[in-house]
Amino acid sequence: MRARLLVAPILALLLLGASLLAPGCAKAPDPSASAASPGRKILHFGNGTEPQDLDPHIVTGVTEHHIITALFEGLVTYDASSEGVAPGVAERWETSPDKLTWTFHLRPDARWSNGDPLTARDFLRSFQRILTPSLGSEYAYKLHHVVGAEEFNQGKLADFAQTGFSAPDDHTLVLRLKHPVPYLLEALKHYSWFPVHLPTIEKFGPADRRGSRWTLPANFVGNGPFVLKTWLPNQVITVERSPTYRGAVTPRLDGIAFHAVDSEDAEERLFRGGQLHVTQSVPLGRIDAYRSQPDSPLVIAPYYGTYFYRFNTTRPPLDDARVRRALALAIDREAIVKNILRAGQEPALHFTPPYAGFIPGEVLRFDLAEARRLLAAAGYPEGRGLRRIEILYNTSEAHKVIAEAIQQMWKTGLGVDIALRNEEWKVYLDSQHSLAFDVARTGWIGDYPDPHTFLDLLVSGGGNNDTGYANPTYDRLLATALNAPDEAVRMTIYRELDSIITRDLPVLPLYFYKRVYLLSPKVRNWSSNILDNRGWQYIDLAN
Repeated sequence: MRARLLVAPILALLLLGASLLAPGCAKAPDPSASAASPGRKILHFGNGTEPQDLDPHIVTGVTEHHIITALFEGLVTYDASSEGVAPGVAERWETSPDKLTWTFHLRPDARWSNGDPLTARDFLRSFQRILTPSLGSEYAYKLHHVVGAEEFNQGKLADFAQTGFSAPDDHTLVLRLKHPVPYLLEALKHYSWFPVHLPTIEKFGPADRRGSRWTLPANFVGNGPFVLKTWLPNQVITVERSPTYRGAVTPRLDGIAFHAVDSEDAEERLFRGGQLHVTQSVPLGRIDAYRSQPDSPLVIAPYYGTYFYRFNTTRPPLDDARVRRALALAIDREAIVKNILRAGQEPALHFTPPYAGFIPGEVLRFDLAEARRLLAAAGYPEGRGLRRIEILYNTSEAHKVIAEAIQQMWKTGLGVDIALRNEEWKVYLDSQHSLAFDVARTGWIGDYPDPHTFLDLLVSGGGNNDTGYANPTYDRLLATALNAPDEAVRMTIYRELDSIITRDLPVLPLYFYKRVYLLSPKVRNWSSNILDNRGWQYIDLAN
């Protein structure tokens, strides 16, 4: 998922000189919405900025994921530890010996929030919707493992009944795969596989229309542990316990308030004031103070994600791999991590985080001499003759400071003229998807705990590629990974794919994430995990 998580406003790189950043402004939650809600268990959650939408088939972000997993449920869901897989709408499942056919048996009492029965046909229609070419879902490729799904999504197959999705009866769903998918159950926890209520969507226009009114509170129908109650744009989205949810666990909370707070300083003040139970980040100036507290609310946890820049490989001079490599080698990632982030993040010398059996091959190093040589070889000695290059980032003081540091490194190290441009989240997403940028800040958090979730980002024409990069060799190699005879061979293929990225550099990795946030001791059953995902139905609050 696209990450827009905020790191704390901080001092600029020491090599750039010390300058204190002023905190940004943010709308505070309604004072009446205190974290101390007498008589009701309402979790107040700092959720970053305003979500793009609440339609599971058209969003791609972490912020949206938090809300959507409260409102919808897929075939499987999170277990109580948040590390494993538990039954969701499907109460049980089995797979064929060759791992190519998966049969899911749905709960007979599964219901939508309006009381309608939830059947296997709802899943079929939902899968057909996300794969419909005219919807333009960036996440449709997640379903391409199923026979015929890719062809239908590309408009090469007109009859959805010819795909590997089928429903022998109302409570049985069958998926026929093109190849084994060892992480399939983990992947099914992602919202791209969630069902949506098509009768509701179609009340407000064609099913393939984006941004219709079906996601407004008065119209919304979901099937998760909570239902949508209110949506105050740029302030708060509230959900309340669903009376029709029949999952394995009855939600403990009465509701959740997802607050849009885009200033780390404002968010931390709200936490101290008792208006938030959980924050998205912690200002740097407060981390040491929280660390020194007994029973500190500070959480610093591993996080399966990479903060990186995208190159628009279709635009000169960034269509030249020598220019991209020169820019990549001229960045001192250690300085960024130590002097800016300062919360245990690791420099990303390659794209795919080292986790789940993956070990990188080729890596990047800070090598200014080689960067200058490459730039000169491309025809731009000491930056002469190179046009101004623009870095796009979504509005955030943290992203701005990192961009300013890189701007200075490229200017002083290579003589490259760099401009900065910030945009609000939704506009920024459109700019990336339409390739209306030179270099764009972004981040990616794994959709499931496997290297494939990073490496399939850069397949030619992929929904979340957004670089213009197309490498047939890369595509062919990726296509072989899931047919590998064993895990060792599969990881060897991923190692070579990651090395291709390091050589071609359609993206410029900067650092591997850590989750740094504040958690109230009143919150119960909250577990840290590598994806920072959890089932909201398990969370509780102390009275």
